[in-house]
Amino acid sequence: MLKKIDNKNMGMSDLGWLRSKFHFSFAEYYNPNNINFGVLRVINDDLVEVNTGFDTHPHRDMEIISYVVDGELTHGDSMGNKNTITRGHVQYMSAGTGVYHSEHNLGKDRLRFLQIWIFPDKQGYKPNYGDYRFDWNKRENKWLHMVSSKDGDAPIKINQDINVYSLELEEGKEINFQVDERRQAYLVQIEGKALINSIELEDRDGMEIVEEDILIHSKENSHILILEMSKEN
Repeated sequence: MLKKIDNKNMGMSDLGWLRSKFHFSFAEYYNPNNINFGVLRVINDDLVEVNTGFDTHPHRDMEIISYVVDGELTHGDSMGNKNTITRGHVQYMSAGTGVYHSEHNLGKDRLRFLQIWIFPDKQGYKPNYGDYRFDWNKRENKWLHMVSSKDGDAPIKINQDINVYSLELEEGKEINFQVDERRQAYLVQIEGKALINSIELEDRDGMEIVEEDILIHSKENSHILILEMSKEN
């Protein structure tokens, strides 16, 4: 089963300093039929203006991943971490029993990043933070496995049975992705235009994929993120 999520129908917010598209219910956007997709609770496609950002605020019992599309993202938290990541890099935080953090754009250009929240497999973990600066060319015309469960083999390991992959597919090229029985995936067409099993996605669109393999054909250079998980949760 494939279901296209047109970005024009997503929740939206414009605070001036922050403009967002919400793949799932968040903040003032509430749709009782669109709360989560499996263990995936939030994907916010955020545009953050220079010298602004999210001031210090709390989280708990959530696995949080930030994927930078353009610009610089500077993180600070109550565990003493402070780091800046750029295009194609990932930061992750297990909020666990509770943590305070901030996210700011201290760079020279507007920041675009995907803010992703994932339910943990249980509550009460010790808070944890890390980041990973992936080489961009590791995802050129091939899947870059960035995030997995603690039992998986990705560089970033979180407290849930989920796998996160990124891809940059050149115009005219094709690539497969397998979604097994009792598994599902959520795809974000971050940049460009592609056909997913003949369904056209444009930049900022999404797609739900349930127990179905897909063939991606890039109509334009395409930057794609896939989150693959169990269907049982």
